[in-house]
Amino acid sequence: MNATDESAGLMQAFRDGDDSAFDALFERWAGPLMRYLERMVSDAGTAEELVQEAFLRVHGARQRYSADARFSTWLYRIATNLALNELRRPRRKARHESTFDSDGAPIDLRADEPGVEAVVDARRAGAVLEAQLEALPERQRMALWLAAVEGLSYAEVAEALETTEKSVKALVHRARSTLAERMSPAGELRVPAEARS
Repeated sequence: MNATDESAGLMQAFRDGDDSAFDALFERWAGPLMRYLERMVSDAGTAEELVQEAFLRVHGARQRYSADARFSTWLYRIATNLALNELRRPRRKARHESTFDSDGAPIDLRADEPGVEAVVDARRAGAVLEAQLEALPERQRMALWLAAVEGLSYAEVAEALETTEKSVKALVHRARSTLAERMSPAGELRVPAEARS
């Protein structure tokens, strides 16, 4: 039995009164959901709150659950709606990344191998890619993440985003095209000619 079928079975067991099945669902899906929501809202604290809210909604929907769709699709639809609501809030703040760990000690950014230049280049490329991902329209970013990172099929992404499969294909294509256009092979941002003048 694959993880998705197992998750649907766990949700049905939870619906039928097995509270340990809910714990198993949380254990299985909290990590992937956290990665997805962190990417969507660009803040770990907010993403963690949204994961908790998503599972509260799963808990509250236990009696209404039916395995018409894959459990993961249903869960990502809940998470997507929560992320979109959060992104529309007027109080959204700019992202801040600390250079200190959770104990307040400075993070050691040194690496033995590869060399400093390679690390700097990789981090710069990663930062540029992160910025470009965040600059994508919400639905493009969500569609690309669900398809490319979480491995959902276009049909499942369409269901999670409450749209058509054709629309998902277009969203993913536009997201990939935009990223390819804006990123050079060296990982540097390409500035359009009209923006340079």
